[in-house]
Amino acid sequence: MNSWFKKLFYYFFLFWCFFLISTFTVFFFIFLLEQISCEHSYIIFFANIIISIIIIFLLLLLVAYAILVERKVLGSIQRRRGPNLIGILGILQPIADAIKLIVKETIVPVLSNSIIFVLAPILTLILSLLNWSIIPFSEYSIYADIRVSILMFFAISSLTVYGIIMSGWASNSKYAFLGALRAAAQVIAYEVSMGLILIYILVQTGDLSYFKIIWYQVDIWNIAPCFIFFLLFLISTLAETNRPPFDLPEAEAELVSGYNVEYSAMSFGFFFLGEYVSIWTVCCLNVIIFWGGFLINGFYQSIFLYSLKVITFVITFIWIRGSVPRYRYDQLMRLGWKILLPISLSVVLLYTGIYYNLADLYLYFENICKDTLNDNIEQGKVLRQVKGSIT
Repeated sequence: MNSWFKKLFYYFFLFWCFFLISTFTVFFFIFLLEQISCEHSYIIFFANIIISIIIIFLLLLLVAYAILVERKVLGSIQRRRGPNLIGILGILQPIADAIKLIVKETIVPVLSNSIIFVLAPILTLILSLLNWSIIPFSEYSIYADIRVSILMFFAISSLTVYGIIMSGWASNSKYAFLGALRAAAQVIAYEVSMGLILIYILVQTGDLSYFKIIWYQVDIWNIAPCFIFFLLFLISTLAETNRPPFDLPEAEAELVSGYNVEYSAMSFGFFFLGEYVSIWTVCCLNVIIFWGGFLINGFYQSIFLYSLKVITFVITFIWIRGSVPRYRYDQLMRLGWKILLPISLSVVLLYTGIYYNLADLYLYFENICKDTLNDNIEQGKVLRQVKGSIT
């Protein structure tokens, strides 16, 4: 048991260091992009494109090494070594996997709709990457700051299911089509709960911006008063990203890998990368909404704390995969519609009612105090006038 925890801590530390290096590199390029000033607009345009490509490459590299860490942690949980042959401790395994996927032939089934078949994985990856453009890593480091970040997240998350549906339909395979239908039903079931959970947070902060939500937690993180919401949100994000124990769209026992059963080479790799980018996105969202985001004094301290919290959530997702058995599909739907949805709705109504009642009580007592203070001031003025007339 001690050796298992030592290995887990070792992988956690290496993953954290790699995440910090990637994050600081991204910050450097974002800062460089902000400093570019030129009279020619086309130079700025091409500079934006080049720096965006570099940032995307670093993000995909980070996702590739997240897959390596997952394989290592799962190997430790299952008492096996995991990938350890390519490079020192298997450190070059993601590069070898990428080269293998790139050089393999992409096979398009004869009876499939070839255009939609090819577009589906590309759409999935692009939509997953879009959410990263609005994630704030510090007060000064964000690629695109918009006022409706939460709505943007929900809009893009809802669209990602279209890539899965397109792949299942275009494959012309009953297994892929059933996996696509499962994914659509699952996303609808758990996005409703996610939206209800966030309503109370939005009522508290009064804004849809990530920055406003983070700065609202200056005095106390939302995890303290909203722990029930955090647990419900964590379960919903696991289902939203098709992670175990809610990975029914890819259930190999019934659907032979589900919606991506007909895909190979980099088309399969795009689905894989899109899934893990979504995992990073929801982990960052958990940190922003409930754990204070980057709130701490100092730029470097905020980056270290923020990255530590995000890595902890990623390791938690991996730990859940190695520990919890998969649900049946009827249990998944029952959990979403008959358990999570009523609980989320009830808790939101209860907390929102308490919040507004406390706010009304505060205003009521504040008005009473103001009236009392005004009365005392008026009485003091009258007494001073009486004393002045006597003298």
